[in-house]
Parts: sequence; structure tokens; C-alpha cells
Amino acid sequence: MAITSSAKKAIRSSGRKRVFNARRKADLYKSTKAVRQAVTAKDAKKAEELLSTAFKAIDKAKKRGVIKANTAARKKSRLAAAIKKAQA
Repeated sequence: MAITSSAKKAIRSSGRKRVFNARRKADLYKSTKAVRQAVTAKDAKKAEELLSTAFKAIDKAKKRGVIKANTAARKKSRLAAAIKKAQA
């Protein structure tokens, strides 16, 4: 357990950050899952509409350090490629 006041404060702040990061990560997974489901259902039009929300969630997660930059780029690329493949 933390003894110094700065260590106690660090525990409190990391707890708050954990909640925000968990929420961001959940949004990221929900939005990418929605795009993937639309792709598997062969609904390219709906998938394209959902793509912007997925990109927004990915970019926000990257900006705040929840995921790394290369991971974000990879996720965006794979989603776009999946939609392109579904359209063909």
C-alpha cells in the first residue's frame, strides 16, 4: 500500500485514467466489431457508414495512448481492406 501522499495521489489518478482508457478501448472494440459484422453480412453500404465511427474511435485511442500508432494504422488499414474486399 502507498505510504507517501504523492504515491496515494498517483493511485487515485491512475484509477481515474484506467476508467477512461477502459471506456475508450471498449468503444474501439465495439465500433470495429460493428464494421466487421457488416462486412460478414455482405452489407458494404452499412460498413462504409460505420467506418468513420471506427476510424474516430481508433484515432482517439491512439491520441490518448491506449493503443500505439502502428496498431492504429494496422487496424484502420485492415478495416478498409475488408470493406474493399466485400464490395468486390
